[in-house]
Amino acid sequence: MNRIDVATGVSFDEFRAAFEKAAPPFNAASVQEILDRDGTWDDVLAAAAKNAPNGLMVYATIDALPLLRLAGHTTKAVEYLLGNHTIAETMFRHDPRALLHAPLRVLIYADADGNAVFSMDQPSAAFGSLGIAEVTEVGESLDRKVTNLLWVIGIDAAQAFE
Repeated sequence: MNRIDVATGVSFDEFRAAFEKAAPPFNAASVQEILDRDGTWDDVLAAAAKNAPNGLMVYATIDALPLLRLAGHTTKAVEYLLGNHTIAETMFRHDPRALLHAPLRVLIYADADGNAVFSMDQPSAAFGSLGIAEVTEVGESLDRKVTNLLWVIGIDAAQAFE
């Protein structure tokens, strides 16, 4: 694995709000509506594009501090499951084990100065571990999508993903 850690220089709360705006929550109701009306995969693709204008959405959020505060911890840390099911499908068709890494796990935590650090395992390395060229290519495209997502937020992380 290749761990990516990007010191943002932005306060934790400000970065978290920007991240959640750039990668909105997955809209499960839209997919259920497509299923209920016997829609098509093209309908799913359109709904995902509408849901995630920057290509990625959040499927789950785990705020660690409320869980760990009683153990004496004070570091803000939030884990996200970030991805896009339409992208995951392009890997699943080659090997269902791709779902071991999709959605991506992202951790945003506060450093000693209270600024956000963006941390994740590099998608290209994770998906490349399956040894399937088509899946590795999708992982490489996810490197670019995450880099772009951070760029939208105002963070230049291109060098971290090289």
